[in-house]
Amino acid sequence: MLSFSRVSVALVVALAVSAPVFAQDDLSRDTVLARVNGTEITLGHLLTARDALPDQFRAMPADALFTPLMEQLIEQTAIMQEAEGTLSAREQIALENEQRAFIANAALTRAAEAALTEENVTEAYTAFVTEFDGREPTPEFNASHIIVETEEQALELKAMLDDGADFAELAREHSVDGAAEGGGSLGWFGLGAMIPEFEEAVQALEVGDYMGPLETRFGWHLVLLNDTRMSSAPPLEEVREALEQNIQREAAQAELNRATEAATIERAYEDLDTSILTRSDLLDD
Repeated sequence: MLSFSRVSVALVVALAVSAPVFAQDDLSRDTVLARVNGTEITLGHLLTARDALPDQFRAMPADALFTPLMEQLIEQTAIMQEAEGTLSAREQIALENEQRAFIANAALTRAAEAALTEENVTEAYTAFVTEFDGREPTPEFNASHIIVETEEQALELKAMLDDGADFAELAREHSVDGAAEGGGSLGWFGLGAMIPEFEEAVQALEVGDYMGPLETRFGWHLVLLNDTRMSSAPPLEEVREALEQNIQREAAQAELNRATEAATIERAYEDLDTSILTRSDLLDD
């Protein structure tokens, strides 16, 4: 079945004229903007259609988007009225599935959004910290490196460090990886986060010391250990997004479980041959 885009670029360009002027204070979602054979198209319909557009269209100025979007709603209403009652069995069933999915998704979204309160986030973070603190503390390292292509280059840079050159400046000037811009800083990392050769190097260093050249599959490294610490729970803002996603996911699942458990369900498919799933020809008229 063909699928027509909500708003085409050509339509926007062709109909990009100034939007009509309304008394803004008198408007509501029920304000009628057009009628097609008596069927009303309201401001609510227009706003919902706009919210469903892809990002590149939602970013367009309102005066360029208003008329094309209204004309699309008018055209859709006209063709819908003519086509009403003519859907094939396949199309009618697809419509029922889409309606089912839309309503279910709306209900789950409401449940998820309602659960996203600061109180719930704080409670989730407290539980997270309690669980984190109950684990065995592990060492974490803050290190920097300079990586070059040859051992000769690494030895030259090592000599410069021995003569008092600044590690970060040398990294910015000579290192060939993405950390160079930040003076070679790799930030904090725990055991298992780095390749074995690098991990062994930082564990052997004292804070403030450097070593190298160290060869790995990425090249030749000079490694500086900036600091060490034992693992601790990250601050709330570092894990807020993950906690919020988990809260919403659990709330949606709880709502799904509640509705399913409250429903009277009769399953009549247990003995059905699963190969029936390939019989899409049954949808044909």
